[in-house]
Order: sequence, then structure tokens, then C-alpha cells
Amino acid sequence: MARETDKQTEELAGPRAVWQIVRRRDFGPYFFGNALSASGTWFQNLAAALLIYRLTHSALLLGVLNFSQFIPILVLTPWAGSLADRLDRRKLLFVFQSLAVVLAAGLATLAWGGLASTWVVIGDTLCLGVVSAFSAPAQQALIVSLVRRNEVPTAVALNSMTFNLARALGPAGAALSVHYLGIPASFAVNAGSYGIFIAALLVVRPRRQEKASRAEARVRDSFRLLRQKPELAAFLLIVAIVGFGSDPVNTLSPAFAHAYGRPDTWAGFIVGAFGAGAVTAALVVAGRVAGSRWRMAATLSLLGSGVAAFSVCPWLPLGFALLLVGGFGYLASNTAATTRLQLGVAEQQRGRIMALWSLAFLGLRPFASLLDGAIAKTWSVRAAGVVLATPALAAALAVTASALRQRRDPLRRAAASAASAASSGSLRNPEGR
Repeated sequence: MARETDKQTEELAGPRAVWQIVRRRDFGPYFFGNALSASGTWFQNLAAALLIYRLTHSALLLGVLNFSQFIPILVLTPWAGSLADRLDRRKLLFVFQSLAVVLAAGLATLAWGGLASTWVVIGDTLCLGVVSAFSAPAQQALIVSLVRRNEVPTAVALNSMTFNLARALGPAGAALSVHYLGIPASFAVNAGSYGIFIAALLVVRPRRQEKASRAEARVRDSFRLLRQKPELAAFLLIVAIVGFGSDPVNTLSPAFAHAYGRPDTWAGFIVGAFGAGAVTAALVVAGRVAGSRWRMAATLSLLGSGVAAFSVCPWLPLGFALLLVGGFGYLASNTAATTRLQLGVAEQQRGRIMALWSLAFLGLRPFASLLDGAIAKTWSVRAAGVVLATPALAAALAVTASALRQRRDPLRRAAASAASAASSGSLRNPEGR
């Protein structure tokens, strides 16, 4: 019986687990719609970064661009999480994704008219950041209502995979789009991708949502969850560290392309290589995402060492291989921590805990982006990559030390118990008889 159970578990892991959940009527359309929308976002991000870099040749302004994209998440996410627990999450997404269509299409129109100046692009990016701030908690929480509870780990891995599949394919496609179609058309592609995701939202049928009342979904209650369950704070810290470790690849990709002596459009291939490593990790860890402290330490080490080594590597083909390693560690670490967060709270709390996830993963990115740009401007883009990868390596050491303590504690308790038993026996029989 145990062997049969083990066999069933094995069959539900890896690519088989992926296929089983993707073909579901209520998850498949959401998965593909989300993946296409996320890919479209890379068209927007890369086109905006290239436009600003061509206009200014400033690594600092690349940091400002990313700051404008993520600062709304830092400011607005706690209220967005409260809304996601009080209102219908699918309807909430429908409203904000529709607004995103208008913003992306509007920027495309301005760019075609030659009116997309540096600050127009940054302003539009700021508005899309507001949309993202209110969409992210609902989007992350919704996936749980599209699958069975025992499938949540795989769904979380696949949800991360959509963004990293987009990271693998979107930037390369965006680079080709900018080269052959131009920057305005790339903005228009993003507007169309939002429309596809809206269509997917109309098709799926999530389980009935257990909504929180206004009194239950107060913003301060989001942080009360962390006091009640300190382990959630540890997982959020890992999520934040993972976000910092991956930021140089996203923010400074045009500058990295220049450092390697390539045209700025190679930025898409740099980001794509990192995303390919993440997609590989999603296929490997699907159904196996709970993990242990040892595995978390290993995946954080892969992230930190991969990004740091890419940053100092002088040869781009080897750099691509190192990005694959870093991307694998990034996805595996993030998925394990995110799964623990999703399953660690009740349904009516999930919007708020995923708001904190958004705060940790996306809300702190403005500071990572500004730090990236400042270090790149003061020293070099390669130095920026090493500095931002260091926290992941430090976290790997901390998790390793924790795992060692966890292993020693049972041995110490066993030794103490044996010593206590021996002492008790000696007291009962002092002459050894």
C-alpha cells in the first residue's frame, strides 16, 4: 500500500503534474491567458527601457523607470489585499486589467505620434504600477480557488512559471518586436495581451469565495497575521531576498548588454536566459515544492552565485549558462516560500497575505532598482549585480546554519535523555547492582 501511494505521488510530480492541472477547464485558460499577458508586459518593459536608454543613455534613469513601476505596490498593496478579501477577486481583476488596456494603448498612440518623452513613459509606467498594485493580491489569491487543495503547490509553481515563461519568451520576442516593428508597436502588443487575459477571466469559474467583512479585512490585520505566525515573516523575507537577487537582470539588462559589447536589444536575450532557467525549475519542482531547509539553502545559493558569476563573467555564452543557473534558483526558492504562505492562512486571509507577498517581492523592488542604478553609475553595472546577489548567498548560509541546528537538536535531546536515564539508574542503584 505504501509503495502504491509513493508511486501515485511520483506520477503527480514534475511534468506529469503540470499536464494534469493545465488541462483543467478552470485553470488552463487562466494559465495561458496570464502567461500571454505577462509576456506582453515584457514587451512594454523592454520597449520603455530601450526608449529611455536611447533618449538619455542613463543607467540611473533605468532605475527611476523601475522605481515608478514598483513604488505603487509598496504604497498601495496593503489596501489592495484588503479589497481582494472583501470583493470578488475575478471582478476586481477584470476592472483593473481593462484600465491597463487603456494605459498601454494610450502610450502606443503617443509613441507613434512622437510624443512619448522620457517623463511621459515614466508617468505611464507609474499608472500601470497602480494597476499592478491592485491586481497582484487578487491574482495570486485567485489561483487557489481554481484547483483542489492538494494541487495548490503545483498551481503556485505554474503561476510562477507563467511569469518566468514570459521572462524566457517575452524579452526575446520584445527585442525582435522593437527591432522589426518598433517601440510603439511593442506597446500596442502589450495592450492586446491584457485583452487576452480579460477573455480568460471571463471563461474560468473559480470556487465561491469566502469573503471577509470590512471589520475583518482591516489593513492592520495584515501585519497581525505575521505576529500570530512568525514563520510567515521568514518566508516573506526569503521572497524579498529573491526579488533583490533577480533585480539586476531585469533592471540593468540594457547596460549589461553594453558591458558585454553587444547592442542594447540583447537585453531581451539576457533576461530571457534567466527566465529559461526559471521555467526549467518550474517543471522540476511541480508537485515537489514544499521542500526542506537544505533545499532552500541550495536554491538560494544557485540564485546568488548564478547572478554574481554572470555579473563578473567576461564571456557572454558562459554568462547565459550562469543566468540559467540563477533563474533556476530564483524560481525554486520563490515557489517554495510562496506555497508555504498560500497554505499557511485561511481563505478569507489569503488576499492580505498575498498583498504582503506583493509588498515583499514587488514593493521593495523600487529600492532595489534605485540601488542598482546608483551602484552602476558610481562603479559599474557588474558591481551592481554582485552587490544585489549577496543577500541571497547570505540567506543561504543562514538557512544552512538553521538546518544544522535542527539536525543537532534531536541528537542533543536524545543524548540528554540518555544521560538523564543513566543518572536516574545510578541513583536507584548506586553500587551498580
